[in-house]
Amino acid sequence: MNRRLWQIGLPILFAALVLATTGYYHWPRTHLENSAIDGVSVDSALGDNDSAGYQRAYQPRPFIFPADHGPHPEFRNEWWYVTGNLTDAGGRQFGYQLTLFRIALAPITPVMDSAWRTNQVYMGHFALTDVADNRHRAFERFSRDAMGLAGAQAAPLRVWLEDWELASTGPEPFPLRVRAHQDDIAVDLMLDTAKPLILQGEQGLSQKSAEPGNASYYYSYTRLPTHGTVRLDGQTFAIHGASWLDREWSTSALGPEQSGWDWFALQLDDERDLMFYRLRRKDGGVDPFSKGVLVAADGSPRALRWNAVDLQPVGEWVSSKTGDRYPAGWRLRVPTENLDLTVTPKIADQEMRLTVRYWEGAVAVGGRAGDRAVTGQGYLEMTRDESAASTR
Repeated sequence: MNRRLWQIGLPILFAALVLATTGYYHWPRTHLENSAIDGVSVDSALGDNDSAGYQRAYQPRPFIFPADHGPHPEFRNEWWYVTGNLTDAGGRQFGYQLTLFRIALAPITPVMDSAWRTNQVYMGHFALTDVADNRHRAFERFSRDAMGLAGAQAAPLRVWLEDWELASTGPEPFPLRVRAHQDDIAVDLMLDTAKPLILQGEQGLSQKSAEPGNASYYYSYTRLPTHGTVRLDGQTFAIHGASWLDREWSTSALGPEQSGWDWFALQLDDERDLMFYRLRRKDGGVDPFSKGVLVAADGSPRALRWNAVDLQPVGEWVSSKTGDRYPAGWRLRVPTENLDLTVTPKIADQEMRLTVRYWEGAVAVGGRAGDRAVTGQGYLEMTRDESAASTR
């Protein structure tokens, strides 16, 4: 969902609290591709947590830049989320995700009687999909916002967790450099803009459920031409491609009747971009707070209401590591736009087996826009179905 409304809640806050109140300042770096993890579900992580003392997103507000590219510590949760599809000169395909989360442990800044003291911690998720090798690798880090270990600033834009970072290369936010290195995997990418910033929802207010304040402030850059390098297994690949940047901050999100979501960020070869998230209800229905946007080639947005998009799962994929079940693909239709698309993962296993467990990965798109064939690519995020989840 907004990509990421998801991953932060009581279990994450507890882990962060342990991090911040013990002598450890660095959560163990985690490479989990071969592990069966008893991860927290995303929707559980966004349950009914105490929001007292934090600001909440109640109504539209003016966005002010560059300040809003930076942190909003008065809200409990925030993330800078970048995904992309990359190709080298020989046609080898990669997908990548780098998400940096800010999590507030308390709404009031503590007395700064130590350089280590803070009420803010950061969590990072970094993943690389190697399509040719049919392999997806995911990593996680935690650190406190102290001693330069992690943090965020607006001007010049920089968000970092040790050597994972998003950083502008000048006074403007773009070009934006994205760097992450873990074990034998690294990305070093330059992202530029091809379309203007899009305010999601109602002028940037993205309401997620009926309760006032169960919302985020949310904007996106839906098409970012990308070049740079991917390093993998001792090889360096010069790549080009396209990325997508989502920004959200909030204090609360899902309501008690909601059970998760499926989120699509698609870039079509006719230069249109489509974002849609379908919120699932515990009774099996589609929540009317689902929504999206279709961005034209010239950057103009058209809002998509929950009933403007028809989503049908195609098949099922079951994780051999966790037993969790996810759709193996999707048919996505926007009848008013004569769009009929098939969304297919580039590899089946792109499950993020981290503290919060979910499926997030690169997808290929094919289908028709009226009487024309259309192709594309993008990223898909799916939270696991708790009703079918393994008890592991």
